[in-house]
Amino acid sequence: MYNFRNLRAFAPLLLCLAATPLRAAPPPVEAYGRLPAIEELELSPSGDRFAFIATDGNKRRLYVREVDGDKTLLTLVDVGTVKVRDLDWAGENFIAITISDRYNLGMWYGGAYELAQVMVLDVANRQLKPLLKDSRFLGSVNGRYGYTQRDGRWVGFFSAPLMSNSTGLSGERTLLDGDPDLVSVDLESGGFRRLAESSSGNGAGWLVGRDGTVLATARYEDKSADWRLYAGTMSGKLIEKRKDTLGENWIIGQGRTAGTVLYAVHDEQGATHYMEASLATGEKKEILTGDPVRSFKFDPVTGLLTGTLREGDNPELVMFDPKQQALLDATRRAFPQLQVGFESWSDDFKRLVVKTEGPGDAGSWWLVDARTAGKPAKADYLGEQYPSVKPEQVGPFKMIDYKAADGTKLQGVLTLPPGREPKKLPLVVLPHGGPQARDYPSFDFWAQAYASRGYAVWQPNFRGSAGYGVDLVNAGHGEFGRKMQTDISDGVAELARQGIIDPQRACIVGASYGGYAALAGVTLQQGLYRCAVAVAGVTDLKDFLTERRTRLGADGMRYWMQYLGAKNTGDDLLETLSPARLAARADAPVLLIHGKDDTIVPIRQSQLMKRAMEKANKPVEMITLNGEDHYLSREATRIDMLRAAVAFVEKHNPAEAGTQVAPEAQAAAD
Repeated sequence: MYNFRNLRAFAPLLLCLAATPLRAAPPPVEAYGRLPAIEELELSPSGDRFAFIATDGNKRRLYVREVDGDKTLLTLVDVGTVKVRDLDWAGENFIAITISDRYNLGMWYGGAYELAQVMVLDVANRQLKPLLKDSRFLGSVNGRYGYTQRDGRWVGFFSAPLMSNSTGLSGERTLLDGDPDLVSVDLESGGFRRLAESSSGNGAGWLVGRDGTVLATARYEDKSADWRLYAGTMSGKLIEKRKDTLGENWIIGQGRTAGTVLYAVHDEQGATHYMEASLATGEKKEILTGDPVRSFKFDPVTGLLTGTLREGDNPELVMFDPKQQALLDATRRAFPQLQVGFESWSDDFKRLVVKTEGPGDAGSWWLVDARTAGKPAKADYLGEQYPSVKPEQVGPFKMIDYKAADGTKLQGVLTLPPGREPKKLPLVVLPHGGPQARDYPSFDFWAQAYASRGYAVWQPNFRGSAGYGVDLVNAGHGEFGRKMQTDISDGVAELARQGIIDPQRACIVGASYGGYAALAGVTLQQGLYRCAVAVAGVTDLKDFLTERRTRLGADGMRYWMQYLGAKNTGDDLLETLSPARLAARADAPVLLIHGKDDTIVPIRQSQLMKRAMEKANKPVEMITLNGEDHYLSREATRIDMLRAAVAFVEKHNPAEAGTQVAPEAQAAAD
């Protein structure tokens, strides 16, 4: 049984939770738009060191500190404005930093892509250098397959595309083929060797053992939708062969025992099945048949499956080892009323990094130490994500159950303004992207920014959303712009029925698919919203799918056609679902925001909507975010987006009931 002591800085938080909330003056909008002050906090294998990225203004730094004593600083390295996606320790002295940026591969490969790269920090000499810097590499990393020590040197395993020595018509060097090879790379010297070559096809995946052996290989043929799994390389035993129309099958990792592979396959209905197979005999069985699994956890030494993160409103980490599970349970009890995310741990699972959030907590980092023999475990406070947002300024959030008009059971996240009575509030509807994704009851910087200004914020998990099982996903097929859209407004109607919001004072805001939904809310639907803000939204489905056909591949196109209920990119149905084709019906002012470097939804989509709105003489504004991608990864442009989006909503739908609505907004509403 674990008890806890030394919850430094936690007592004030508990007092805040117990107190009656007061209406606090909000921090500036910029406080929410900034990148988290601390992120990607990772323990070293021994648990004696930890690394994290800290953001201060436009500067981002990688810190490496000792755990014991006064958290002695070992290394401080400026990483500039790079977009950090992940940190991994390789032993005690190397840190692999995954970053991404936009690269133009030329007309032969579909133009610009957001590509991942890996930088390696040698902690001892504070040298930060790119991996795969050999001229034979494109420089991008498609997949990471772990790290191991061989003959006293640390190596990493990656899939990466190789370049030929020839150049194309436009002068760029050309890829050998469309697929990456599996390589091992010395983290210190950068020297590499090829472990497995890609062959014909459109996708590959590998399972690499801790000794560097290729344990399994997956192969996917995009056009035929054939997926195969082999023991070892493709010359090994065929373990599984099946159709995979959407390209969703994948190798997950090793199974629960040595000599097994864990992989996911999908049946004709789209349900996911987790299979564990013997690499020697090919014998397989389905495991993990209970709650949906969000992710998997593996032993850092053996690579064997040791636990899962179970899907739910508050995803729960479950470990197979009873002692490890006991520490998780005790840690959760130490932070009552808060969500506890287990972010990293030492090889012996006795030191953990956790992140909490919830009432009065905008996101805090803690180090849990259970190595205190004969004494209670302790939790030391490390820092917070949004230090400018005080506990009393965090808007409360919770799940709301509701039903769509056809009786489908749905949920959404409701965030309320701090210190305000939840009655007749103005509303911001904030549908998620994807669309096969979902929102959780957690601290969302965008939702909290609006809540701080006096708005209730509604994030509906409409049909087609992930995390609720295959039936709800399938319920979205053919309902793009139809019931997926009315599910959103049905949730608004439920909030109005409960008296929480004033349905006459609502705007709709979203990014990616959420941006599409925002525009559909004032074109396909009418009479619901005073304004719409679309960030990186798809506006013309025909144009988008035609332009993206090569990049999406056959499986990607099948996915889109399934959701849209369309036969092909020439289907006239697409015009009836495209806000840019329906701009003349827009009944509220529209703000379009788009990153210039967006490689997922090209900025052309917002430009088409702007021209269509102007042609129809409808109120529209557009803001271009220079250097920004699809994910709002840069702090300066993320702040620009949030500042503009909040100001637009405040202009057309003031939070204070007695405030005059802007004339153009009232005219559009009328």
